Amino acid sequence: MALVALMAWLTLRLGEGLGRALLVPITLYFLATGGPARAASRTYLARVLGREPRLADLFRHIHAFAAVQFDRLLFITGRAGRFRLDCEGVEHLQRLVDERRGALLLGAHLGSFEALRLLATRACPVPVKALMYRPPPGPLTAWLARRDPAFAAAVIEIGRPGSMLAVAETIAAGGFVGVLADRAPRPERMVPVTFLGAPAAFPAGPMALAAALGAPVLLCRAVRIGRGHYALRFEPFADPLVLPRAERAAALAAAVARYAAWLEAACRAYPFSWFNFFDVWDNDAATAPPAALEPRRPDPAGADPCPGADPARPAGRRMDA
Repeated sequence: MALVALMAWLTLRLGEGLGRALLVPITLYFLATGGPARAASRTYLARVLGREPRLADLFRHIHAFAAVQFDRLLFITGRAGRFRLDCEGVEHLQRLVDERRGALLLGAHLGSFEALRLLATRACPVPVKALMYRPPPGPLTAWLARRDPAFAAAVIEIGRPGSMLAVAETIAAGGFVGVLADRAPRPERMVPVTFLGAPAAFPAGPMALAAALGAPVLLCRAVRIGRGHYALRFEPFADPLVLPRAERAAALAAAVARYAAWLEAACRAYPFSWFNFFDVWDNDAATAPPAALEPRRPDPAGADPCPGADPARPAGRRMDA
């Protein structure tokens, strides 16, 4: 926390350039000490690049993550006005706003969720919240939460009583709720799909949640394409997502496969912007039959609002901020 506070102080007092320069030694530190994250990065980059990644590729991947985290600091500390947001598909959001309909926004650990939140503060007249498991925060997240209480208030925490109710109420009121649908640690709640040419395990929970809500579902991403420059894209996914009872397992697998195909296309377009530093291919669920992975329906009372999420964390060095 002290180091994060020092970096923030230096950046705010002496300039953004100094803060960005500090990202180089920070990246080198994690490159040298983050063994599991480095291994996961190597596995992913080999698949998305189609070749064995070089050390420079690993550095670029971790540095891209560090740069996005640094931008979070600038968003929160009043420097958001200098960021350029190129937006595609905003008309899908605007249509829902005009119709006073809420929606579930499916994203991924791709780029920056804070850039999506920035767009919301600039142009969206309805509440935008994030549904997520919130472990003990890393130093940067803790510092940002202290600096901007609204940062924490915009999160609906998975696993707390009333979480599902809060999601439903937000959407019923015409708001948007975002969830990152590419990671969950419990294999029995995963669905095997083909991702970057090999079987991989993706969580079933976000799709089960979307079906239970009966609300429109949009895919969204915000990728950093340069200093102070993000590309945002919104795409319709389902309105609503229907999982017929008689074919629920097959429909669920098909929905997850569509999501994985969208994520794969985004990863190929922006290979250094997927920050899921866990090996999604190293999982028993990646080869399990879909019918064995049927998730239970979310409890409307809020006991288990997102079946794909769990307080347990995947093993490995933590790369979350």
